Amino acid sequence: MTLMKKLAGALALSVLAVAPAMAQYPDHAINLIVPWAAGGGTDATGRIVATLLEKELGQPVNVINRTGGGGIVGHTEISYSPPDGYTLGVITTELSMYHWIGTSPLNYSNYDALALFNADPEAVYVRTDGPDIDALLEEIRANPGSVKASGANLGGMAHLGWAGVLTTNGIDPSAAPWVPSEGASASLQLLASGAISVVTTTMPDAQPMVDAGEVKPLLVAAEARVASAPDVPTAEEALGNKWAAYAWRGIGAPKGLPDDVKARLVEALDNVINSDEFKEFMAQRKFGIDYRDAAGFEAFMKDADESIGQALQAVGLAQ
Repeated sequence: MTLMKKLAGALALSVLAVAPAMAQYPDHAINLIVPWAAGGGTDATGRIVATLLEKELGQPVNVINRTGGGGIVGHTEISYSPPDGYTLGVITTELSMYHWIGTSPLNYSNYDALALFNADPEAVYVRTDGPDIDALLEEIRANPGSVKASGANLGGMAHLGWAGVLTTNGIDPSAAPWVPSEGASASLQLLASGAISVVTTTMPDAQPMVDAGEVKPLLVAAEARVASAPDVPTAEEALGNKWAAYAWRGIGAPKGLPDDVKARLVEALDNVINSDEFKEFMAQRKFGIDYRDAAGFEAFMKDADESIGQALQAVGLAQ
């Protein structure tokens, strides 16, 4: 054997020897993009997932809040990042809405679904000294424009939740103008300050301010009463008209993850979401757990895109 052949063989063996180490995922820190502001429910649930995911993967998982455009900025960054497993994101209900309302072409097909972990119904809140639901709707009918509402972005799930309450009771949603914000936390602060009159958001998002005695729920847009708030009536019980609107959260990645990387992440998230620590956190904060694996989450998002599109069209928010 010539010297050149020996050197070539030695080089090939050395490459094979180090290849497994080079291919090991993950070998450095991972970024988890949260498309909503710090302090809200998406931020809180994203951070507990990140903390537990660190333990599963053995690498830091850095939470990065990318706000703006009603979640579009963060969702766009997630989808445009390299599909290498080092950028993940918390993707939310709004992803099922953007293309319907014409704010972004983004939809579920731009992502690799990894795991759905949460779903909660929207609820209607006023200040603790505010009116009951009948008086609130009567004020809107009598003085269009006098009651302003918020909860997150224009055309988002919180907006849809509020518009549905109005339309199912014969009120044009424009009679109670929507004030866009970067999430529930910002909207609830506006409510507490008196800048607006109503907020629709999920119960876990509002719970700290309910506990502080600053706001109160009037109804929940759910098919049945919520176990953590059994005294709060459903929209049907409070007003006689059925209406349900649920917000969801899951973990996704840019489309095109390598199969081995995706399998590792799906396995790790399965362990995270089914862990006692995650369940205890969610129960303490009164977040609902709705777990779907990668295939289940992808099917869920496809169905949500259709059903939410139909609801947006019904209340006049779709283009």
